[in-house]
Amino acid sequence: MSVRRLAAEQPDGFQFNPENRKWADAQLKKYPAGREQSAVLPLLWRAQEQCDGWLPEPAIRHVAEFLNMPYIRVYEVATFYTMFNLEPVGKYLVQVCKTTPCWLRGSDELERVCFEEIGSPESISSDGNFTWRQVECLGACVNAPIVQINADFHEDLNSQSFRALLSKLRAGETVTAGSHVGRHASEPVEIEKSANANEKSANEEQETLQFKKPE
Repeated sequence: MSVRRLAAEQPDGFQFNPENRKWADAQLKKYPAGREQSAVLPLLWRAQEQCDGWLPEPAIRHVAEFLNMPYIRVYEVATFYTMFNLEPVGKYLVQVCKTTPCWLRGSDELERVCFEEIGSPESISSDGNFTWRQVECLGACVNAPIVQINADFHEDLNSQSFRALLSKLRAGETVTAGSHVGRHASEPVEIEKSANANEKSANEEQETLQFKKPE
């Protein structure tokens, strides 16, 4: 595992905003008395969301004080889990799966698009829109290759469809998560095509029967 350190430049301070403070208070009520520190993961996650996708040191310290935990324990959690970004990221965090199924299905091409469209891994693109990184197994091997962008999963990508996806996001357009070849869930594409063909054939046959002249 690589060493994870806090960013060199940090904001002066952090406090949960009123909405998130109310939310955090409600989270503590989910746990038995004396076990409220179990809320450390969701509270760190909400702090990261409030900070536009990254977790600064003052936010880690604030969560420690909020939960009455030793700072070092919360620091250990934040630096252990890669779901917490310890440096600023772009508006869209692009995570490219490089596990074997995605690699065999063309994730190298997606990685090449990232270098061309975004830049080096972990850096923020010049327009501030993107940061990208390699990850291991996003859990949709049957629809490989797959990319996670913020909370959405985009499946069955190739270099053309992935580049088009990034262009739409850069332009502020709405994009649809899921398969980019029209696959339903994880059904084989051939079965879906066959089903569509059968449906079309049935419709055409029905139209023929409707308009056939009586003998």
